[in-house]
Amino acid sequence: MAETVQIFDVNHLIADHVSDLVDDVVGKFSSKPAFSCILPSGHHGTISYREFGHYTDALAIYLNRDLGLKKGDVVALQSPNCLAYPVVVHGALKAGLTLSNINPLYTADEANHQLKDSGAKVLFVIDLFGNKVGKSIEGTSVETVIKISVLDLFPALKRYFLSFILKYVKKLIPTFDVEYVDSFQSALAKGEKHLAAGMDVKALRADVKLNDDAIYQYTGGTTGVSKGACLTHANLMSNLTQLNSRGDSTSVGDDDDGVALIILPLYHVFALMFATLQVPYHGGHALLVPLPRPVDNMRKAFEKFNVMYFPSVNTLYQELLQAEWFRQNPPKNLKLCLSGASPLQTTVAQEWLELTGCPIYEGYGLTESTCVVAAMKYDEPPRPGSCGHPLPGTELRFVGDDGVDVAQGERGELWVKGPQIMAGYLNKPEATKDAIVDGWFKTGDIGYLDAEGYLYIVDRKKDMVIVSGFNVFPTDIEEVIIELKGVAEVGVVGMPDAKSGERPVAFVIKADDAITEEDIIAYCHTKLTNYKIPREVRFVSELPKSPVGKILRRVLRDHAK
Repeated sequence: MAETVQIFDVNHLIADHVSDLVDDVVGKFSSKPAFSCILPSGHHGTISYREFGHYTDALAIYLNRDLGLKKGDVVALQSPNCLAYPVVVHGALKAGLTLSNINPLYTADEANHQLKDSGAKVLFVIDLFGNKVGKSIEGTSVETVIKISVLDLFPALKRYFLSFILKYVKKLIPTFDVEYVDSFQSALAKGEKHLAAGMDVKALRADVKLNDDAIYQYTGGTTGVSKGACLTHANLMSNLTQLNSRGDSTSVGDDDDGVALIILPLYHVFALMFATLQVPYHGGHALLVPLPRPVDNMRKAFEKFNVMYFPSVNTLYQELLQAEWFRQNPPKNLKLCLSGASPLQTTVAQEWLELTGCPIYEGYGLTESTCVVAAMKYDEPPRPGSCGHPLPGTELRFVGDDGVDVAQGERGELWVKGPQIMAGYLNKPEATKDAIVDGWFKTGDIGYLDAEGYLYIVDRKKDMVIVSGFNVFPTDIEEVIIELKGVAEVGVVGMPDAKSGERPVAFVIKADDAITEEDIIAYCHTKLTNYKIPREVRFVSELPKSPVGKILRRVLRDHAK
């Protein structure tokens, strides 16, 4: 059954070009703080909207004039969260270029695959991983490597002092294994000279159209090889317009001293959209954390800043709830907490609300949908387990294994149509053809709509376990096991079984050493029908996760084998 919620007019977007939006917010909020970056030590740097506009202009001119890049050329960015990150993102877009974000924790082979596939000509790369750049760019189209640092745009004396500590005392900065043409600071300085000479930045994007590619955003690869989703300027502006056309009462710029704490990596589409588009649109202040794990790395951010807005994921909420320092002194002024990327467990949501007084609002989206497909309205109470209503202009279908739409309220594979759906996969016409049928994107997620039109996501289609012909969803089992006080984290996968076809296996991290396999299975018997009960419980010290905390069940299955 298809569902459409609200009308959305693609002819009335917030802006026709991402950079037009940036120019607008810089003019409106010039003196307000735009971005800060805080280290685990508590040292931090801040840039205003005026500085942000100036730096992005300078970098755009540098990319065009000094490096000779033109429309259609690709700039790759491989870095943790830092002040340079949003400057590179919007500097590249202001120059009319296409951006490709790369996970800084990728192996050289993984980075090499993405650089080859995207055709990137320039690589901005964090100095922390400079000793693997050579292998990363081998055989690629990369012509220029530009070194960036988590300390870029910090006050000069603080930057020099901390750089000395990181490089010579802690020995965290290796020697680059390739010659790089410039540092980020040098690139800005060169661009500033062009600005001083009167060069017009807006002319660089004069021929960029709404349907031109803005970002090649690579999928997380949780179910296979990572693919580049082609996200256009129309996709980005449509999704931002959709989010801001719902009439919500809470925005991320209402309070001059309130910050949005960004612990999710900016190379992930959830954090990228929220921190570099949604927060600036409201004149908000984004506080960037380079590395949120271990969770003690976030402590100074909560202590030194008035955190009001907090997008995160289930596992990080869970880890904060287990941290003694957080439990003893929880943030008192939270106004909006968001959860995405993976299902929010009910027990985590309840504990968070009890401790902080702020509910967590869940949403649903994918890389291929730019960011958001559905979300709860922030001026209504969240519904446990629900991702809210589809955004305006978004249509949903739920399709059975036979390719026929299921009845209202029944579970089926979610198909999505809307202006935020990607143009296709880069260099993969067959994969695009398989994923998008008549404008409908097949998400691979199993879900349903309730009678009031609220969306519920049950699980990934590929993660479903079929036990003696019955469909078993791992999240149903995980929700039960996590209720046990002796369980810190859990992941469930299906394994081959001679009698039943498949059997559920639970991987558990203990919160209490006393808990046993028998305890867990016995508790499951009180909550689940027999065929859903795990036939085996394996205790582990950690669970494999994506950079945003999504449990990688594919890796768990491989490990189990």
